[in-house]
Amino acid sequence: MVVEAAWVCLGIALWFATGCVVSYYTRKHVGRGVADYFIASRRLSALPSALTYAATTYSAFMLVGLVGLTYSLGVSAHGFELTYLIGTVILLAYFAPRIWIAGKLYDCVTPPELLSKRFESKWVGLVATIICVIMIVPYSSAQFMGIGYLCEGLTGGGIPFAVGALIAMIPTLVYAYWAGMRSVAWTDVLQGLIMITTSLGALFYVVHAFLGGWGPYLERLSAEASDLLKVKWPLLPYLGLTIPWFFFALSNPQVFQRYYVPKDVTALRRMIWGFAVFGFIYTLISTQFGLICRLLVPGLKVADQAMPMLLATKVPPVVAVIMLVGITAAAVSTIDSIILTLSSMVGRDVYRALRPEASEDEELRVGKVFILIFAVTCYIFALFRPGLIAILSAMASGGMLVIVPPIFATFFWKRATAPAALVSMAVGVIIVGLGYVFGLNPLGVPSTIWGLIASTAILCVGSYVTKPPSKAEEFMRRVNEELEKRGFH
Repeated sequence: MVVEAAWVCLGIALWFATGCVVSYYTRKHVGRGVADYFIASRRLSALPSALTYAATTYSAFMLVGLVGLTYSLGVSAHGFELTYLIGTVILLAYFAPRIWIAGKLYDCVTPPELLSKRFESKWVGLVATIICVIMIVPYSSAQFMGIGYLCEGLTGGGIPFAVGALIAMIPTLVYAYWAGMRSVAWTDVLQGLIMITTSLGALFYVVHAFLGGWGPYLERLSAEASDLLKVKWPLLPYLGLTIPWFFFALSNPQVFQRYYVPKDVTALRRMIWGFAVFGFIYTLISTQFGLICRLLVPGLKVADQAMPMLLATKVPPVVAVIMLVGITAAAVSTIDSIILTLSSMVGRDVYRALRPEASEDEELRVGKVFILIFAVTCYIFALFRPGLIAILSAMASGGMLVIVPPIFATFFWKRATAPAALVSMAVGVIIVGLGYVFGLNPLGVPSTIWGLIASTAILCVGSYVTKPPSKAEEFMRRVNEELEKRGFH
């Protein structure tokens, strides 16, 4: 059942127009300055804080990539994604309050800026930024790939892959460029609601319309696809993907930066709980779709085509278009957040680091130019369709995993030094990169784990043979005192 390209374009156009109205309204409240543009002057309330975090995190990866991974691996993929959710909630409980407080105390706008101030070295922030910019391209491109696959599959080629990916890029540029964090956060509220309602409604529709309800569906799943109900992912490859996912909340700058934006303690706590509830529901929806696709569209050679084929061949056009809009909203909410965060990092942690005399207006202009450059780069990368979306996403997180040890040391180890942090990140990311490029997994252990081990070991050993920052103890003391004052334990 191929959907007319005109209906797909109409659905996306209506969603885009609604988002533009929201973005235009927020633009009227944008003030001057980098902090206002990139982190909304730290004044977001609980609802936009929670939904921008959730919508930024959950992307086209879920209803395309995770569906495809579940189609191939069954419940193993469900465990993979729940590992991320559990890890994020644990890390949020310990780190989000500390990052929020440190950001306010030291007036930080970007994630690497916090590292620079803690380690008293602009080069720490510069290296972290370069790693993030390079490694996050595959993850960002996966969002464009997801929409490209969907549009192409849903319309039977009426909308080619390249045009579908372009459809995702245009709203991304508008929402990110127009009004910065306020635009992205409030359009994320819209997109988060679209994501959860469209996917949940479509799930119930498909189960009852094509599988006879939840009872018959589970019986058929057990009879026809019992292999999906067994854990069959080898342990070491599984750890190679799940460990980077577990630390996603710290390693990925677009979510890290969102710890700066809640206006008070209440908004911060509700952001954490709101994300946890949203994430649990959305994970269940996505993995159920993967199992359902295995029953309704079996035998696919490319697992990432599972959701496009389900929508194109089984559901009525109106349901398919609604689902496509929801997945597009998920992709755009992630990529515009990434672009906004990285542009702030390029302006502050690269341009201002190399040109300390540059004005804030210059920094902002550089950041805005990078928004366009990065979006086009990711689009071009997506046109090569490099591998499974789920694998690409985990690979990106694996590369940025080497930033996690310095983040831990920022708050819990005053002896950690800037030279050790620099070398640990550089060596770690080289190990991960070489492992992915040449398929190197010494002793059967994935390169992501080797990169993390090397990064941690170098940071620890190097810190004992180099001089620690002079104000590291003061940094940790001030943060801990504020934690006590605000009721965090």
